[in-house]
Amino acid sequence: MRFKKIFIAGANGMLGTTLQKNIDTSEFLLTDLDTSDNIKFCDIRDIGETARIIKEYKPDIIFNFAALVDLEYCETNKDDCYLTNTIASINLFNLSRDMNIPYVFISTAGIFGNDKEFYTEDDQPYPLSAYGKSKYYTEQLLLNQEYEKYWIFRAGWMMGGGPDKDKKFVNKIMKKVKSGVKDLYVVDDKLGVPTYTKDFATSIMKHMEEDLPYGLYNMVSQGEASRYETAIEINKHLKLGLTVNKVDSNYYNEEYFAPRPYSEKLINAKLNKLDRNYMREWRVCLHEYLDEYFKN
Repeated sequence: MRFKKIFIAGANGMLGTTLQKNIDTSEFLLTDLDTSDNIKFCDIRDIGETARIIKEYKPDIIFNFAALVDLEYCETNKDDCYLTNTIASINLFNLSRDMNIPYVFISTAGIFGNDKEFYTEDDQPYPLSAYGKSKYYTEQLLLNQEYEKYWIFRAGWMMGGGPDKDKKFVNKIMKKVKSGVKDLYVVDDKLGVPTYTKDFATSIMKHMEEDLPYGLYNMVSQGEASRYETAIEINKHLKLGLTVNKVDSNYYNEEYFAPRPYSEKLINAKLNKLDRNYMREWRVCLHEYLDEYFKN
């Protein structure tokens, strides 16, 4: 492995949990708010303590997987949102710069507005939500620095980690199924790309090994879908026999009040150009994920 000592913030979340299954953790310092036997406590919002931990460990690279990703929480707790997703993330970048080591930051398709259906790295973001703004501000601060040893990877609609870690759409559907719901009401006016944490994590590691040029990259699964189409695919693959009903976003206005763009479809234009797009088609990934965690 190119990097022998890797510091990971947010190692116990959806992406970090997936990465742990594909690495030798003896080469990593895994940190999170949610600790376990192999995960050390680190709150990246505590700037001084985070700096102490990292400087003591002396990593070769810093991975920042720590983030507040619940859009409604971010909308009503903006101070915490910006402290975590922007200020603390920039602090990790500054520590990387001071130690002359690379930095990996995870951004989101949610940085875009309502002006287009598909977005490449060349399109201008226009975030609508506090969550989207917190990620976009961090992107801009990195892109405008003279220090260029960083990778920004933009994710799509993430799925992965299983029922204990997955905080996103697929597990929300499966929780409803487990509770005995037979009729699902799913929006068909929100578009994006379901993106598998397993492919995302393994692609990051492969990019590190292959010396991917530093910079900003869209990195989502191949294809596109609406929330409704994703629910249909879950129902079909697991043979659940559910009735999946189309609704528009107004149906969930009270529950999901944070502003969201109608389309978060990313195209991995830069990775395609470099012939380094290792992300698989979203249905293939969804089936694999469902079979591993939800088949029974």
